Amino acid sequence: MAKYNVTERKERDATYRQLVSPALMDDLKEKILDLVVMQKKYKDKNYSAKKLATDLGTNTRYVSAVVNVRFHMNYTSFVNKYRIEEAMSILTDKRYQDLRIEEVSDMVGFANRQSFYASFYKLMGITPREYRQQHSSPRRR
Repeated sequence: MAKYNVTERKERDATYRQLVSPALMDDLKEKILDLVVMQKKYKDKNYSAKKLATDLGTNTRYVSAVVNVRFHMNYTSFVNKYRIEEAMSILTDKRYQDLRIEEVSDMVGFANRQSFYASFYKLMGITPREYRQQHSSPRRR
């Protein structure tokens, strides 16, 4: 059994993906990147695909289609990717070396420690604690 019970998903071909024109996909992709990444909405634990769709003036099916087709993942994986990337920089930053892993998890938008560990492990192949240990310099006494 895999650590943290991470399983691979088989890709399915949803018909609604073909309903979104390539031009609209490109437009929505840029807007999604602006909101989620540039405005750091991924840090909000409650920023759902539904809220993103509302902010974009579209529906969740379109958001889902764009994220699936343009980023090759689902909405949750997309948001978690940016959370993990930020967590990685916090975990290796000397200014935050005294933060507990749970505090880092909270800072980047995870609702709980378990989902943080599972997402981190799925993306990086190691736990956040192992990552911090591998990338930190030895402390002086």
